[in-house]
Amino acid sequence: MNVQFKKGALELCVLALLDKKDRYGYELVQNISSKIAISEGSVYPLLRRLTKEEYFTTYLQESQEGPSRKYYQLTEKGRSHLYELRDEWQQFTKGVNEIIKEGVGYDKG
Repeated sequence: MNVQFKKGALELCVLALLDKKDRYGYELVQNISSKIAISEGSVYPLLRRLTKEEYFTTYLQESQEGPSRKYYQLTEKGRSHLYELRDEWQQFTKGVNEIIKEGVGYDKG
């Protein structure tokens, strides 16, 4: 898949996954990589940046399987940003799909 497509979508994916529940970094990586081919190394810098921009807060929680895990929790600022990105994404993909349909169409393979 095109790297630029992934870069644009990764932030939205991370925010969307944190909308319903807090998650730790590796859990986010596993969830996203099960649907989109990404490298683990692409998620952690994004988490640091979004935390710095105050879209998340973090906390440590004991783990039964090893060291404590850093969990990310979406802030209200982060939730607003998520909804804004989601709306932009929906408009963007709708427009792109309309252009594709007008151009090459879906049935021409």
